Amino acid sequence: MQNAKDLKEYRKEMQESLDNEFLRTTLDNFAVAYKAGRANAFKDMDVRGLINDIAHSKDVAGENFEALYKEFKENAETAGIHVHYAKTGDEANQIIAQIAKDTDCKKIVKSKSMTAEETLLNHDLEDAGLEVTETDLGEWIIQLRHEGPSHMVMPAIHLSRYQVGDLFTEVTGKHQDAEIEKLVKVARRELRQKYVEADMGITGANFAVAETGGIGLVTNEGNARLVSTLPRVHVALMGIDKLLPSLHDALRILKVLPRNATGQQITSYVTWITGANECLSAEDGKKEIHYVVLDNGRSELLKDPLFSQVNRCVRCGACANVCPVYRLVGGHKMGHIYIGAIGLILTYFFHGKDKAKNLVQNCINCEACKDVCAGGIDLPRLIKEIHARIQDEDGHPLPSILLSKVLRNRKLFHTLLRTAKWGQKPVAEKDGFIRHLPMIFSKEHSFRALPTIAEKPFRDWWKENRPVVEKPKLRVALFSGCVQDFVYPEQMQAAVELFAANNVTMEYPMEQSCCGLPVQMMGEMEASRDVAKQNLRAFEPEAYDYIITLCASCAAHLKHNYPKLVMDRPALKYRADAFADKIIDYSSFVNDVLKVKKSDFKESNEKATYHAPCHLCRGLDVHEAPRQLIEKGGMEYVECTEEEVCCGFGGTFSMKFPELSAELLNKKLNNVEATGATTLLTDCPGCIMQLRGGLKTRGSKIKVKHVSEVLAENKK
Repeated sequence: MQNAKDLKEYRKEMQESLDNEFLRTTLDNFAVAYKAGRANAFKDMDVRGLINDIAHSKDVAGENFEALYKEFKENAETAGIHVHYAKTGDEANQIIAQIAKDTDCKKIVKSKSMTAEETLLNHDLEDAGLEVTETDLGEWIIQLRHEGPSHMVMPAIHLSRYQVGDLFTEVTGKHQDAEIEKLVKVARRELRQKYVEADMGITGANFAVAETGGIGLVTNEGNARLVSTLPRVHVALMGIDKLLPSLHDALRILKVLPRNATGQQITSYVTWITGANECLSAEDGKKEIHYVVLDNGRSELLKDPLFSQVNRCVRCGACANVCPVYRLVGGHKMGHIYIGAIGLILTYFFHGKDKAKNLVQNCINCEACKDVCAGGIDLPRLIKEIHARIQDEDGHPLPSILLSKVLRNRKLFHTLLRTAKWGQKPVAEKDGFIRHLPMIFSKEHSFRALPTIAEKPFRDWWKENRPVVEKPKLRVALFSGCVQDFVYPEQMQAAVELFAANNVTMEYPMEQSCCGLPVQMMGEMEASRDVAKQNLRAFEPEAYDYIITLCASCAAHLKHNYPKLVMDRPALKYRADAFADKIIDYSSFVNDVLKVKKSDFKESNEKATYHAPCHLCRGLDVHEAPRQLIEKGGMEYVECTEEEVCCGFGGTFSMKFPELSAELLNKKLNNVEATGATTLLTDCPGCIMQLRGGLKTRGSKIKVKHVSEVLAENKK
């Protein structure tokens, strides 16, 4: 559980995880294996189509949850089941404790249930004098250790077999071997008697089917089937988000749930319970079954036009499986009770802003969670929105306020950047890096060298060097963003050279500024909105065939977020939609629109590898274009391990969490150096800043360039 009082304390806690070599190795190995397993499990399936169907089904269920609950309750009670509605977690726990008292139950066995973790059910039942035993192997282990789960599907993934062996030795009073098979046998032996002795079994539910009044349980160990079968009383605790109209809706989710959770085509056990079944341990020979349906803030979520999509979550845990930050620190540091990206959101609504305020800042915005989500939830957007809400409630930190004021005023922003060019001279090196960081930065930021401001920004170069294209085949506008304008103008210049050679005429609106993503990442939504309006007014979308940017992060933000930022302004929303439709990244434009050929470039025979910026491969779903351009551009492309995993930059994330940024960068550079390539290419100036600065600190001779630069260099 997350109890850090402030960001400084939270960062100290994360350092503990970074120092845990076993944890990081385990999560690394799992992340790599998961990706391959998931791809294999979904092979030859229309994954996007299936996810869209689930999203629609869950959205409809959420809109009609009251009617679905009524239908579910009527059908369940007709089948002999008692149905209870709990407004809060405490109320749910009280209902279950009262059921135990009324039925004279003393011993309880439980199957894994995140909803029960959410309400802290075990604590309340134990306080009521009841003996509660978790029967899922991972849940039993963490119960014995008095911990919470570190993953929604694999609650004890953070522990080694040796730690479990020591724990079982302590529990049984006998030395236990650390072999996994033997440890499983110990657990089975210890738990079997608990099933036999139990008066009550408590499960969760993966599905609550309104048309039948039944529930569905999905497990790999079979413990849910034993828990729901052997004891004379069965209680199923579920959130209203599990309500579905029909069995067909449940079966559709079942196609995705195990594949997305663990890379399995189906779990070992899928159990459907409809009606009170026979039970020999009950006095009348019939099991007593209770369904406790929990709200705990879910109904408010469902009424929220933005956050209602959270109802689509099927609790597969995939958002943690692919998260680069979770991979470093684990669920106890990247969660409260629910973990991963969905956990950052649910913590705010279920457990309050004090538990969520640090967590929501620990999102690098790589969009891996959104890309893998079984319900198509826009998780990064919701996390940023919560961050903004908390700051609106508690006050905005000074750095955020200052950056907001600066970015809102384009002239002031650009004046400060021009002034910095002169202020940096005492610490600037000839190779374009700052010799040493100012004292305002601590030594923990020294994992990468930082670039100097360019002598001449792109906008000034453009005024003097704008090419004239006599017979243009396309008319485009250039969006530079702030980094390529003032730090890496050579990347834009290279693009201009190639475009002109391909009969493309260009415009560069001088009123454009930073895209605004940095302030949005800091929770400054109003400033982000103001910057968006400023840029929208700078461009005339109908005048261009395309609006091209060489920054993947800018491209994704302009294309996907600008229309959302101005939704409350119909006229501006119309303009934003037109603007977004024209946005295209550099590699897609050159490869797919201009269709350059290999014969257009000289052969350099240089080995080059590639880093895929997060907002290009996931934000824009561009994968092949830059790799094809590398080979067309006369270089030998060498694939890098985990090319599409984040480099750790994340804009302001790397300033706020330098220890995490440094570790992600270290992994990336190790993989790059292992390729033997002499050049590393990418499509994002932020990534270039991170990668080039990290290699500089390492003393590496690998050159880092934008794809545009090598194409210009090798152009015939």
